[in-house]
Amino acid sequence: MKRFLPEIYRNPTIPVSMVAIFAYGFAGAATSPYQSVIGIRELGLGNGTYSLLFIAAATVNVIASIMLGNLADRIGHYRPMMLLSAAFGVLGFGLVYMVPTQAVFVFALLLPLPVYGALNGLLFANIRGATHGMARKELAAVNSGVRAMLSLSWVLVPGIVGALLIHASSMLPAWLVAACACLACLLLIYRFMPDRTGTDRAEARHLTHLAALGEVLSPAVFFRVTAIALICSTLQMNGTVLPLIMTGAAHGTVADVGKIVGIVAALEVVFIVVWGRIQRRISPVAALAIGTGLYLVYLVALGHASAPWHIYALTPVSGFAAAVIITIPITYLQDLIADRPGLGSSLISVNMFMSAGFNALVFALGTGFSDYSGTALLAAASAAVGLAMLVCFERRKVFG
Repeated sequence: MKRFLPEIYRNPTIPVSMVAIFAYGFAGAATSPYQSVIGIRELGLGNGTYSLLFIAAATVNVIASIMLGNLADRIGHYRPMMLLSAAFGVLGFGLVYMVPTQAVFVFALLLPLPVYGALNGLLFANIRGATHGMARKELAAVNSGVRAMLSLSWVLVPGIVGALLIHASSMLPAWLVAACACLACLLLIYRFMPDRTGTDRAEARHLTHLAALGEVLSPAVFFRVTAIALICSTLQMNGTVLPLIMTGAAHGTVADVGKIVGIVAALEVVFIVVWGRIQRRISPVAALAIGTGLYLVYLVALGHASAPWHIYALTPVSGFAAAVIITIPITYLQDLIADRPGLGSSLISVNMFMSAGFNALVFALGTGFSDYSGTALLAAASAAVGLAMLVCFERRKVFG
């Protein structure tokens, strides 16, 4: 840890990025738990309409991430695009709070907020550009530290916002909180974020958006992203089936679910730092393979849980394995298009989109042919497929 902390503060981009990513996560953590409540119950959108809206918003986010990342590469630095994304966050969250109608909600989820979502990749792209020349293992440690701040926001914020609004008649004030967080992020980037060159402008100006999309869809990139998406989808599946298994096959309560989520989230923050240290001794891909294998074992055990204590006992394994799955893919995806940090970091959004799709597919198949415990086992099988693909593509990095 002593070796890690000086590396962060030696470059001013890193501490600013850590606070900015916390503010970014703050906005999402303040609103995501209540987004469906506001859209469906308070504003009257149907379940089908909301589902389509959610898919459309995710698609726009992927497109915006690729375009803004590529545009930032062409400009040569990332600060203008980060400011634009943060401003869209203020607009989107602010509009929903000030004008809570169906039309405004749909507009916000289809344009301003997906553009704001691109800020995540842009921040990591900026870090990548600012730490150019740093050893890959050191870069992975920096990314782990920054990603820990995002996880920390999700540990702290939902409980704080929930406590503040416990007696409120509507959860809309959460969107005002999110708008303020976006504004803080905007001001932080404007005032303290140094300009950093990301790519050679003479080379980057030839990077058309169509060519950028073609590079993302090239087999060498796309199939590796698919492997990572299969692995990462297991985290989303766990979030879906764990409450159902705890309150079903394990005969637990909703209170148990809240405790488990809180315990695992806190463990993830600790283990993210631990994995940053481990990566000094083994390659990031090898660490990801180990973490995926452990998470596969966890999902199998979750699928056989029959009492609350079984799931509680699994929290150290879940937290330890999840920590590597939510951090190392960031560096891995950036490395797939290493010479274009903006475009490479846009793969983070592509991965999130594909992960959500795999999660939906596995859940539909699992619940169609089995119960929630069986769905957890099917998720373990999908993780095994992703792990096999990763080992196949990166054999030298795993075993070298």
